[in-house]
Amino acid sequence: MGTSRKFAGIIFLLASVSSAQAQTLRVAAAADLQFAMNDLGSQFEKKAGTKVAVTYGSSGNFRTQIENGAPFDVFFSADAQYPQELVAAGAADANSLFVYAVGHLVLWAPGAEKLDVAKKGFDVLKDPVVTRIAIANPEHAPYGRAAAAALQKAGLYEQVKAKLVYGENISQTAQFIQSGSAQVGVIALSLTFADSMKGGDQWMIPAELYPTMQQDAVIVSKSSNKAMAQAFLNFVKSDEGRAILSKYGLTPPAPAKP
Repeated sequence: MGTSRKFAGIIFLLASVSSAQAQTLRVAAAADLQFAMNDLGSQFEKKAGTKVAVTYGSSGNFRTQIENGAPFDVFFSADAQYPQELVAAGAADANSLFVYAVGHLVLWAPGAEKLDVAKKGFDVLKDPVVTRIAIANPEHAPYGRAAAAALQKAGLYEQVKAKLVYGENISQTAQFIQSGSAQVGVIALSLTFADSMKGGDQWMIPAELYPTMQQDAVIVSKSSNKAMAQAFLNFVKSDEGRAILSKYGLTPPAPAKP
């Protein structure tokens, strides 16, 4: 389906929910979406005339909060598991569930560290000079689980586990590296597009080292703004939404066939 036809559908839906336009759309978003979601929300606000309020955090924590009644309208997770669990628990709408992107992992260090990450890759982690390696907490952050899986698949986990420091989410993990709390770390590619991370030294971790980072979105069952929530999901699925995701290193799935 072409862009114009998709936008026509969005506009029709927005017109049908004019009473909801004054409301704020409350979005729970995985921390890897910090820059992409800001852009998506801003563009949607211009088209829909509704405020998009985004809260960022770890996907696992959001899953628990939503199941306990947190007042979100839409949940963008960094994995497929947590949205699907919410659907199974009756806390999210099964019909709205969809894959919005596939994420990617990078090994990143500030350029000032001069670790030559881009050339050495994971071998950098075995260097005695590297004493602190940041990853997100695997217990509730999908990017943390993927990082641990990559280290295990590369046969490095046991060698470096004593060096690991854990961020509450992938955004905090990146902050650890930037602040010097860690010398290097495994983060989401989407976060490296921040101005503050330009000039860093990075290596794209081969996709075969970790499970595919399928990221799902879903509308929360208790949302009082479901029509606008669906309009936002439709925008994310549109050509413009897909282009924004791609701009931040998130690979959108192939467009649905008409």
